[in-house]
Amino acid sequence: MTVEVVSLGCRLNLSESESLRTMLSGADDLVVINSCAVTAEAVRQTRQAIRRARRQRPDARLLVTGCAAEVEREALAAMPEVDGLVANPTKLDPRAWNVPTAQAPAISAAYTRAYVAVQNGCDHACTFCVIPQGRGPSRSLPVAAVLRQIETHLARGTAEIVLTGVDLTSWGHDLPGQPRLGALASAILDAFPVLPRLRLSSLDGIEIDTDLLDLLAGEARVMPHVHLSLQHGHDLILKRMKRRHSRADALSLVAALKARRPDIAVGADLITGFPTEDEAMHAANLSIVRELGVVHGHVFPYSPRPGTPAARMPQQPPPTIRRRAAELRAVVAEVRTDWLETLVGKPLCVLAERDGTGHAENFARVRLGPEVQPGTVVTMIPSAIAEGMLA
Repeated sequence: MTVEVVSLGCRLNLSESESLRTMLSGADDLVVINSCAVTAEAVRQTRQAIRRARRQRPDARLLVTGCAAEVEREALAAMPEVDGLVANPTKLDPRAWNVPTAQAPAISAAYTRAYVAVQNGCDHACTFCVIPQGRGPSRSLPVAAVLRQIETHLARGTAEIVLTGVDLTSWGHDLPGQPRLGALASAILDAFPVLPRLRLSSLDGIEIDTDLLDLLAGEARVMPHVHLSLQHGHDLILKRMKRRHSRADALSLVAALKARRPDIAVGADLITGFPTEDEAMHAANLSIVRELGVVHGHVFPYSPRPGTPAARMPQQPPPTIRRRAAELRAVVAEVRTDWLETLVGKPLCVLAERDGTGHAENFARVRLGPEVQPGTVVTMIPSAIAEGMLA
């Protein structure tokens, strides 16, 4: 392999990594680490990936980009394995790589699910979050540019488009007329009646506009799956995080969605062990998982990030954070298992992927037979749960 791109972190990084593979495909003996800095653990994994890549490709040119290349610039630049850093805001510009054979960013040939980055950066200042330092201010991809990317994917047979971004629901605020994300989703569905599946990555519930809510609740081609940037279940912690929603806001949103689309699956990002979080606040975090029915949960043990206000707050002991994270993951796993049991014996439309599994419309993972070709949508009736997925 002449060019290798190692992607860590979010779906936006995955999307950008696909463009990097194509853009740098003519380069000679190159390894790119597209890094993440959302937590201290993510930075540790970035450093681990750098060392592993150097062991496996000792003679390759090794370059690092992504959020950690901004937030941890000096530390990563000092690693003997690293030949250079590429600034995160310019990583899709061929000129930033000093690779003469680089071409303009292109769409890779992904025939199952394609991630389309329609937004980047963030204008909010959550007290725990370092990502604005790595991604910069919020900026939106115009509708016409989004449609061109999707058209290319569909021409290659992609069955599902996933819209992604750092702060996806802020899309449009910097465009003429300040359109909302619901308008973009509507434009995609109108432009491509052959598109079978449109999925949305993480959403800030307080920014879901009326049009988007209507699509999530009633449009069959918009997948019945909403992943919320929830972060916590206690109002005081949400306030200290500088989030803009309350616990009641989250409960009201999910109740409204489930009233109109009972089969919708709820996911959420949740942080545990945040500074000043006591046992009662932790209990509120546990209980909101059950109240919302969170079946796709991403649990993040809090870790202080450089330059963030939360890093200056009174910190929790590490053993307490680990215990609370384990308890929160256990509740998510229990709720998820109960949900999967309700799907046994029911027909599901599943998009087959390359590893012998696939995802249903509600994003339940399903084991498929080897005879199912990747990229095809099949209807199957699961008979059991095995290893955390339907089979």
